Amino acid sequence: MNLPAFASAASAPQRVLRGETPWPVHDVAASRAHEAAALAATRAHRLMERAGTAVARVARAVAPHARSVWIVCGPGNNGDDGLVVARLLGNAGLAVHVTWLGDEQRQSDDARWALDAARQAGVRVSPAWPSDDCELVIDALLGLGSNRGLDGVLAQAVQRINRSPGIRLSIDLPTGLNADTGTLDGGGTVRATHTVALLTLKPGLFTAAGRDCAGEIWFDPLGVEAGATPSSIRLASRDDLRGAMPSRSHDSHKGRFGDVAVVGGSPGMTGAALLAARAALGAGAGRVLLHLLDDDAPRFDATRPELMFRDRSGLNDRDALSRTTVVCGCGGGSAVREWLPPVLACCPRLVLDADALNALAADEQLAIQLRSRSERALLTVLTPHPLEAARLLDCDARQVQADRLRAARTLAQRYRCAALLKGSGSITATPDGGCVINPTGNAWLAAGGTGDVLAGWIGGCWAQIAAAGASSAAQAAIASAWLHGHAAERASVAPAGGPALRAGDLIEWMRAGWR
Repeated sequence: MNLPAFASAASAPQRVLRGETPWPVHDVAASRAHEAAALAATRAHRLMERAGTAVARVARAVAPHARSVWIVCGPGNNGDDGLVVARLLGNAGLAVHVTWLGDEQRQSDDARWALDAARQAGVRVSPAWPSDDCELVIDALLGLGSNRGLDGVLAQAVQRINRSPGIRLSIDLPTGLNADTGTLDGGGTVRATHTVALLTLKPGLFTAAGRDCAGEIWFDPLGVEAGATPSSIRLASRDDLRGAMPSRSHDSHKGRFGDVAVVGGSPGMTGAALLAARAALGAGAGRVLLHLLDDDAPRFDATRPELMFRDRSGLNDRDALSRTTVVCGCGGGSAVREWLPPVLACCPRLVLDADALNALAADEQLAIQLRSRSERALLTVLTPHPLEAARLLDCDARQVQADRLRAARTLAQRYRCAALLKGSGSITATPDGGCVINPTGNAWLAAGGTGDVLAGWIGGCWAQIAAAGASSAAQAAIASAWLHGHAAERASVAPAGGPALRAGDLIEWMRAGWR
């Protein structure tokens, strides 16, 4: 998409294509520090002019046929940027109506300059709402300052913006969206079709409700390098997938790509373990051994006859376990509790999912054993959904969802392992506080069995990484989550698609998207 040029452009806004770039992400504290440093190094009004120019360029790109624009400007910096946008779009020949909710008696120098410049350019600025619908609406209400519930005229403005039939473009953040957590502040939240993030990308755009509220995300650093403000958060990208794909020489054999053992499948739930095992096989593991916990279940998979069924008593073979990547818990029921001690004690690479996580949450001795693994250089990945995470953290799912980054970090630090908190914007956290947010995926993953597929794929990916001489738990989790979401995106636009994605089909979409 070509972006229109405006005179003072310092850089070109870029679309944040999901999963193509490992963008750094900055929370509110880091973003404010970065903004303060940028302001100190820039002449008066220059940064605001760059911000307005970036938004104006995106506005013209996403709504090229729009002739009428309504810009709703709040009392802070976000509103000041909106006034600059109003002037630029007015000078470009558009009919611009600005609803300004600021206070002329309490203006900063920047705000006064932006308001005067807009008025001198002939832009209509008043506290009134427009009488007619506009083809483009720009939300310049609060942005990064949205950290409280909205009421009064701000809440009314949000409601009016959301009722607009035109394109809705938010500056920096949709008003009402928490920049750090992606949660919704009280009083409503703008549901943007596009968002232009300025200076930094904020985590709330990519997790919890962020994806639904922000729409298509654009980014402009405004010509300011972010290197001086390091971040422990980033987005996963296709590069993570490439890093988890060991090359295969011509003289390869299955012994070079690791063994995966899947432990699960209690009575009535063998399908979960089968899905995990098939996913590990699809990921490329050399051998996949399936230890079903249902003694009466068939010991053959006609769909995937390559799977090797084993009696669960084989889990007592500590020598074998010490050479194997284990995926434990998928469909495990209460029976999985019995087999957690040996795998926790011996397995060098362990993926814990579903009922294995519930067993850990209910048994402090198992939790102690899990935490001690790191002292023996034994690696673990936890893959909870929000309710499982809540059990592990002794809270409720609403508290987990209220701050997903903090929940993922707490899991990783408490249990001394990598933790992949699933959901919209799945987060992989490590004990050192690092977080990687997965930007791929969609609602097609909201179907039974897709989590089992993810756990199995992590195991298959990890087994190969280890066989190639490395063994990064986080690397396997990040790459697998990226591919998991990417596969769902590709499947959702396929001609033969349906309302959701069957977990068994997801494995094949992941195999097809591996390269």
